[in-house]
Amino acid sequence: MRLYALLTERHCRRSWQETAELLLAGGADVIQLREKDLPDAELLSRARILRRMTGRAGVLLIINDRPDVAFLSEADGVHLGQEDLPPEEVRKLTGPDLIIGWSIHSAEQAAHAAELPVDYIGVGPVAATATKGYAEGKGPELVRAVCAQVKIPTVAIGGITPRNAASVVEAGATAVAACLALCGAEDPEAAARELRSVVVKAAAGRRKEHNGRDA
Repeated sequence: MRLYALLTERHCRRSWQETAELLLAGGADVIQLREKDLPDAELLSRARILRRMTGRAGVLLIINDRPDVAFLSEADGVHLGQEDLPPEEVRKLTGPDLIIGWSIHSAEQAAHAAELPVDYIGVGPVAATATKGYAEGKGPELVRAVCAQVKIPTVAIGGITPRNAASVVEAGATAVAACLALCGAEDPEAAARELRSVVVKAAAGRRKEHNGRDA
């Protein structure tokens, strides 16, 4: 997992389905369906369409907030925020196989995440982002502090672009998540390809540095 794409129709320049196809073509490893205002029936319909698309591409599908929709659509997982159902309660409903992601915004929350049945954590906001309404970000320093505490895979989120993606990977992030930089791009495929290339290169550099220290 390197590139985690957040799919929200109102941030797309093209149709949501065409945008998803282009993100998959550009190398997204994960697509999260993030639609907070859709009627339940439409949300489930889109989730099932995306399940077929991501299944053909061998890419993970995550549903934001809704474990019921994740289960019914046979998605790979659900992503939860601090005010959603607690991860431990969702695990009781879904069993051991569904991936559970959890958003955190501080090192203190990261320490708590280590005690919960979560498979990855979303850490941010890294930078200011209109998508979530954050006027300023916490920078790669938050990612570094979190990764020093926990060994759970970490997805850096919030205002991620090719300009700052390398810094959060160097700070320890496993992957980066983006919405506007991908869905809002004129060419989502090219945007995904560029952002993933930055992340892969930074991750390779981090591994090389780590191996050099161990030598």
